Amino acid sequence: MSADKVELARTRRKQVTFLNEEELARIFAQPDANSINGVRDRAILELLFSSGLRVSELVGLDRDHINLKRREFMVRGKGQKDRPIFISPEAAKWVEHYLQKREDNSKPLFVRYSGTKKVDNSGNHSRLTARSVQRIVAKCALLAGITKKVTPHTLRHSFATDLLMNGADIRSVQAMLGHSNIATTQIYTHVTDPHLKAIHEKFHRHGDD
Repeated sequence: MSADKVELARTRRKQVTFLNEEELARIFAQPDANSINGVRDRAILELLFSSGLRVSELVGLDRDHINLKRREFMVRGKGQKDRPIFISPEAAKWVEHYLQKREDNSKPLFVRYSGTKKVDNSGNHSRLTARSVQRIVAKCALLAGITKKVTPHTLRHSFATDLLMNGADIRSVQAMLGHSNIATTQIYTHVTDPHLKAIHEKFHRHGDD
C-alpha cells in the first residue's frame, strides 16, 4: 500500500478553558480586601494568573522564595526542573499587602486560618493545601457569575493564552510554563488561531486596492 493511502490516527486536541480580561477582572474583585483571608485570596489569584504557576508549585512556596522587589524567583517544577518565574507589579503588590497583614512568623507564603480571628504561632495556621486553593478559586468564580468550571489550572491556561494572544512566541511560553515538550504547549495554538486569522485579515493586503 502506498504511503498516501495510510490513514493516520487523529489526535484529539485537549480542550483549554481560559478566562478573558473581563472575567479575570470579575474574579479578582471577589475577595474581601478588608479581611486577611480576602487579601490572601486576592494575592493567590493575582499570582496564579501573573506567573503561570501550577497549584502544587504555588502552595510549596515559602516567604523567602519570592523576591518582590525584583518580581522574579526560581521554582522547582515537574521532573525536578528549575525555571524562572516573573510576576506583575499588581501581583507583587497584593502578595506584599498580604505579608504585611500577617501576624505570624511561619515559613509558608500562603497559610490557612483555622477559624481563628487572631493569628498566632500555636499551630492555628499551616501551609495552604492545593485542595484549599482549588476551593478558593472555584468560590471566587461562582461569586463572579462565571458558569464554566474554573480551577487554578484555568488561571495557568489564561496566563499562557494571554501571552500568545499578545505576541509571545511559543518557545518562550513553553519555558515559562515549564513544559519539557513543545507539543504540550501547542494545546494553546487552536485558541490563538482565530486571533491570528483576525490579525491577518486586518493587516494583510487583500489585493483589492
